[in-house]
Amino acid sequence: MDQRREDPRGALVRPYAVTRGRTEPRSDIALEAVLTASPTAVAESRFAGHDKHRIATVCEGRPQSLAEVAAYTRMPLGVTRVLVADMVAEGLLTLHTAAPPEGYEERMEILGRVLSGLRRL
Repeated sequence: MDQRREDPRGALVRPYAVTRGRTEPRSDIALEAVLTASPTAVAESRFAGHDKHRIATVCEGRPQSLAEVAAYTRMPLGVTRVLVADMVAEGLLTLHTAAPPEGYEERMEILGRVLSGLRRL
């Protein structure tokens, strides 16, 4: 049986431990922002911890949005956002912004399409 199902406290403690208590990322990253990782970054991420290595592996094969990374790794979005911001700052991921900040309507449309795609998974 899965360890998290046996101990209900595990789901509450783990995100806090993974982000070292931080709840806010170093920089604001939009849900639809696209992330990529080079093969070199994936190799280097092995030394950054299991969760960061999983994120880098997901972003290696093809570009992924922040929302997709959270879904594929099955990590809470807040935890993923903190780890991804750290990885961008460390040079393990490359951040490609999907839209300028002033394009709110376009960003909401893109976000709607991302969420629709995630629901189909």
